[in-house]
Amino acid sequence: MWIPLLIWMLHLMILTEGQDNARRSSSVSRVCPAGCVSCSALNGCLSCKPRLFFHLELDGMRQRGSCLSSCPQGHYGRRFPHIGTCTRCKDECASCFSEHFCTHCHPGHFLFGGKCGDSCPIGFTANTVLRECTECCTGCEVCVRRSMCVRCRADLYFLHGQCHLTCPKGFEPDVQLMQCTPQVHCEVGGWTSWGPCIRRSSARPYRRGQETRDRQVLKSPSVSGDPCPPVSQIRKCINRKRPKSPSGLY
Repeated sequence: MWIPLLIWMLHLMILTEGQDNARRSSSVSRVCPAGCVSCSALNGCLSCKPRLFFHLELDGMRQRGSCLSSCPQGHYGRRFPHIGTCTRCKDECASCFSEHFCTHCHPGHFLFGGKCGDSCPIGFTANTVLRECTECCTGCEVCVRRSMCVRCRADLYFLHGQCHLTCPKGFEPDVQLMQCTPQVHCEVGGWTSWGPCIRRSSARPYRRGQETRDRQVLKSPSVSGDPCPPVSQIRKCINRKRPKSPSGLY
């Protein structure tokens, strides 16, 4: 209650001063500026027409009054039963709707929830052009712009600036880093030539045996990648016992 009373008293003091100056000075303006009910050459408007805001501004060492339909930048309008006044916004607000609700901020401050702060809360990024806090994409805690996240919520996986509940096709979750990493599929080289036919016994001149061939793993698969195909093959073969040489040696 004391603030409206103080404004009303200040207005009365200016009005009284202006009326005293008007009596002592021949420089009193006979025609007041638009919107003024009463005025003086030294103090400008002293009272305003209904629905207008009384605004005080410094003119050198003196305060001058004016009557406005809306308050200037950096001020907000307040209405009382017998007067409407313009009140300065908080220092960090470039413009405001009321004492506790900013609408624009000064450089270095960012608008969020009607207040101007030097940083933005988690889940929002500072827009230096608009001087306001812009919400990050869904699930993001820290971002450089709305579509570019740099840190996701603890239960989400990070991939290409976005946050995912499950990794998209072609990627697999890294539960340690909480990132989606590309799946790696197995890659193998070509087969070697078939090896010699190995027989189990030499009791007969003809004996069935086995021969093998192999191929190398060029790239091992990741956890969710395609597994490697067989890298070794075995097939049956016939091993002919060589006839004896004249010397009795094979």
